[in-house]
Amino acid sequence: MKTLREWATPLTIGAFAFMSITGVLMFFHLDSGLNKLGHEWLGWAFITGVALHVFVNWKPFTRYFLSSGIARAIIGAFVVVLAGSFFSLSGSRSEGGPPPVLAMKAITQAPIANVAALTGRPAAEIIDELRKAGIALPSENASIDSIAHGDRELESKAMMVLFRR
Repeated sequence: MKTLREWATPLTIGAFAFMSITGVLMFFHLDSGLNKLGHEWLGWAFITGVALHVFVNWKPFTRYFLSSGIARAIIGAFVVVLAGSFFSLSGSRSEGGPPPVLAMKAITQAPIANVAALTGRPAAEIIDELRKAGIALPSENASIDSIAHGDRELESKAMMVLFRR
């Protein structure tokens, strides 16, 4: 148990430092490089560290649930906030989501002839490049969505072909 404690607590502290700093940078849109990717993936290190820290400190951890009304209230408040985070404000989900999602939907749902104007290349050239990448559109009136059917990997591949210079 002592060995586990020797690295569970430093793992928790280090991961917390990384998560809090990258989280603040992302909040203020100051993240760069691999900040967001590191935040997403090293979150697993934070979860692991916290789980091991709780395991090592199980008896003191359970006391928060048994004795302190303030501790239970704080934990309960975060459970309520977590539950609320699964809902969207002012119907934003019915409006389609954030602007990048709306732009992606507009591009993937529009006929490729319309999208061609955004790329500055003729539709025939784009259709040929998509075909070479394994994405076969039947005509200039077809959209990426008409063949991708929500497959994000295929949509992403098509977007790379569309906007590659």
